Amino acid sequence: MTVSLGTPLTPHATRALLLGSGELGKEVALELMRLGAEVIAVDRYPDAPAMQVAHRSHVIDMLDGAALRALLEQERPHLVIPEIEAIATHVLAEVEEEGLATVIPTARATMLTMDREGIRRLAAEELGLPTSPYRFVDTRDGLVAAVEELGLPVVVKPVMSSSGKGQSVIRAASDVDAAWTYAVQGGRAGGTRIIVEGFVDFDYEITQLTVRHVGGTSYMAPVGHTQVDGDYRESWQPQPMSEAAWAESRRIAGTVTEALGGRGVFGVELFVRGDEVIFSEVSPRPHDTGLVTLASQDLSEFALHARAVLGLPVPAVLELGPSASCAVLAEGSGVPVFSGVDDALATPGTDLRLFGKPRVDGRRRVAVTVARGEDVDDARAKARAAAAALRIELAQG
Repeated sequence: MTVSLGTPLTPHATRALLLGSGELGKEVALELMRLGAEVIAVDRYPDAPAMQVAHRSHVIDMLDGAALRALLEQERPHLVIPEIEAIATHVLAEVEEEGLATVIPTARATMLTMDREGIRRLAAEELGLPTSPYRFVDTRDGLVAAVEELGLPVVVKPVMSSSGKGQSVIRAASDVDAAWTYAVQGGRAGGTRIIVEGFVDFDYEITQLTVRHVGGTSYMAPVGHTQVDGDYRESWQPQPMSEAAWAESRRIAGTVTEALGGRGVFGVELFVRGDEVIFSEVSPRPHDTGLVTLASQDLSEFALHARAVLGLPVPAVLELGPSASCAVLAEGSGVPVFSGVDDALATPGTDLRLFGKPRVDGRRRVAVTVARGEDVDDARAKARAAAAALRIELAQG
């Protein structure tokens, strides 16, 4: 089948609407625009990163079903591309069923992965994939009972959150109250439902980037990463691992993405212990740890996502060499102003992205550095050095 793409801002445009317009959405928007799509960026706050490069933008509460439905009827996009979890997914299901737009990857996939309960039950109970032991609870007493049943330590997370919000580890009985309060406060859509996971003693964790496209399913080289409080800090590609473990990673990723269906990039998070691989989570969109692909591949995860969702061919990816990324955070309150950018870019093989976050209140990721090196350790050192060279002032006003 021949794919036809129109011209933006004309009646013939191929319209793609992003639900969520952060730094990952910004990269997706740019790649879509390179292929001639008309991009509409949506988020809950003005001047979000993807809004700064899109053809137009809207600010709405995406959990407000009526507001979301009205916007979709106004814009009439061909593609609806969720970039965050906090969305009124029942509206996406209605839009898909009525044939008003194609939801990426599917409305069902978005609904299942929006909360940890849906995707964990699919992976463990329907697909039989290996996971950590878990319990879902709604009360503090339920949390206490789950801790007693699973044993310490346990990981506690809201069923719906992102970037590690609300996630903590209970190592002693005295940690229960703080963990309960933090989880309830960290959830994205209210409520008190949380997942309690038995702690997995793993050697390392990876993201298996997987792309479903018109030609089938493709797998990227494994991405290793480190997290702090559930939030990504560094990633590198390729993660050294046994062939048996990587084969199992691809099997698990293929199984869960086949069950979710649709097309586009999926970030499948896995724990690895020797040759054993344990499923953790999956995001039906480009993954923050995949920012490393801006340096490591000829087609980044964002370029692959754009091709896949537009129905275009996805060729074999050319690996450019060992690479790494390092997140840059700002803490405080104000508008980020960067200096030391020249120092950060002084080393050959190093690059960065300043996200354009309009404001920081608390702690927020505002940039990322990426680097290629002779090996993974060299690339990580370069990415860290570039990040350390950046200085951030939070200006007032």
